[in-house]
Amino acid sequence: MPDSRPQPPSDSWPSPPGPPPADPAPLLLCGARLTDGRTVDVRLDGGRIEAVGTAGSLAADGTRAAGTRVDLTGYLLLPAPVEPHSHAATALSADADGPVSYEPGSVRRRATEAVLLQLGHGATALRAHVRVGDLAGLGALTAVLEAGRSLRGLAELTTVAMPRVLTGVAGAEGLAVLRDALKMGASVVGGCPDLDPDPTGYVEAALEIASEHGCPVDLHTDAADPARLARFAAMAGGLRPGVALGPCGGLAALPAELAARTADRLAAAGVAVVCLPQGGCGAVDAHAAAPVRLLRSAGVRVAAGSGALRDVSNPVGRGDPLEAAYLLASCQGLSAEDAYATVSASARAALGLPEVRVEAGFPAELLAVRGEALPGALSLAYSRIVVHGGRVVARTSAVREYCDSAGTAAPGLPRQGRGPA
Repeated sequence: MPDSRPQPPSDSWPSPPGPPPADPAPLLLCGARLTDGRTVDVRLDGGRIEAVGTAGSLAADGTRAAGTRVDLTGYLLLPAPVEPHSHAATALSADADGPVSYEPGSVRRRATEAVLLQLGHGATALRAHVRVGDLAGLGALTAVLEAGRSLRGLAELTTVAMPRVLTGVAGAEGLAVLRDALKMGASVVGGCPDLDPDPTGYVEAALEIASEHGCPVDLHTDAADPARLARFAAMAGGLRPGVALGPCGGLAALPAELAARTADRLAAAGVAVVCLPQGGCGAVDAHAAAPVRLLRSAGVRVAAGSGALRDVSNPVGRGDPLEAAYLLASCQGLSAEDAYATVSASARAALGLPEVRVEAGFPAELLAVRGEALPGALSLAYSRIVVHGGRVVARTSAVREYCDSAGTAAPGLPRQGRGPA
């Protein structure tokens, strides 16, 4: 089984944190299998997919060298997943003695390690929800922003500023802190209206500030109150660049007809739902996962996030997008293709990121997973190669070996999957 801890860089890759080369060298991915069954070579240049051809056809085109070669024999090549809902400031704090430390140095170390862990899983872009005001002040946000800058070129980290209260006398400070957070570099307005004495007023304030700054809104809500959720949808409808709600687990407890009407309202308003199939997070009460099939059938864009990564809300959280997809396929009956879309195409759209396909002209944001087809990759996705901005930024290699029946090591022990590890 793989060691999930970030490892120091080797001589060749992944590169240490810091700015990427101004112009990454061309990269040729050889012998990769696509989900349609084809085996192809893929040439990357300038951060984009330059060409896709049959295996062996792109080694050289007569006018240029192919560049560095990466053998992907035995791997399935996919658009890279993204992480639409993480909590980098509190990640990896489950074993801490006492309350979570918001000391900037501690937050920066945890956030950096958390992003590297999730990058190793394949997430080349992440959205982190960070508390502002109260005990955290703006120190936690500053630390997460610094972590994001230090990791630029390995992964793209954006931040959601989460004030606790935005209404009444106490809300005046929250509004001021939120505006300061956006000036500092937070790019999304967030928070948890369910915790405000006036949830509707909270949403109104959040939408107003987001409109002023031209930024998205991403709010925590359990969605257990359908009337309140309908008001949210009515207020949010048409806001650009977009509104997301999550984890919305309370929808699963509603009567089917009421849940369907609520889903229809969200779809009409263009509100995306970010579910958390691996478990919730501390901002809302724990409930079952959102009813993803119901939401999708209503036309709601559904993305799947990881939520808590080994903090008090989920001490065993993995932060693995492929596990989120696996759980949706295993527990909610989605096809492997639809489940993977919730962590890739739908998640990218919810975050306002450009579409990725394994086709010429698209961004070179890719994940290679050992396996021959998507269901198997979601089931046993141990070995992975991650491409961001047209260069390999992370690799996990897993080898499984067995002893013979006599308990002694046998020669030529079988390895996990096919091809070289």
